[in-house]
Amino acid sequence: MQGDDGLTPLGRTQAERLRDRLTATGEITADILISSTLPRARQTAEIIAPALGLPIIFDDDVQEQSVGNFDGMRWDEVVSQIADNRREPFRPFGPGGENWGQFVLRVGTTLDRILHEHEGRTIVIVCHGGVIDASFLFFFGMNTLLPPSTGFHTRNTSITLWERREIDGNPRRWGLTSYNDYLHTRDIGSSERIQWVRFAEPLAAQQEAPAVPVPTEEE
Repeated sequence: MQGDDGLTPLGRTQAERLRDRLTATGEITADILISSTLPRARQTAEIIAPALGLPIIFDDDVQEQSVGNFDGMRWDEVVSQIADNRREPFRPFGPGGENWGQFVLRVGTTLDRILHEHEGRTIVIVCHGGVIDASFLFFFGMNTLLPPSTGFHTRNTSITLWERREIDGNPRRWGLTSYNDYLHTRDIGSSERIQWVRFAEPLAAQQEAPAVPVPTEEE
């Protein structure tokens, strides 16, 4: 549920792998680092901040969908009571929480605010899977009242990269450069570490991360 005790040992390792990757490659040169205030996101931001060399701006508005009174309760205690976003999109996830439309509106409003506040800057936001899902609806201008029929499977500490491009004379058009780039976690449990320093020069020159296939099912 939304209430959490922070990163698990695996989650901390995943965040450390991301930090090591960003430190070695320098592939993300950011101006602003924003983080959700929920414990796992906060701790992840604190781990990767040295790689970006930036202070963290904590923002409640990039939190996951509010679960209301279910906050802090165990999943097995509430699973039979939670709202199904697709069947009941106007019912709050839990009593006192957000329904789907309210959540997506909050994410869209927040992204719009952040983009205007930091116009022209490169922004890193440490957030949650639901926020990333909602960002697709925001940038692609999709219907926000109902969840999309196609779902997402966003991996922990993966990188999603949006870039503003000038297309047909429109400088405010956004393009999705990468989604679900979690290559830095693939060596966890392996006897060999990915040698990220080998990627540093081409990444710095091209300002692009190595292409990673988007997984279509659980491996």
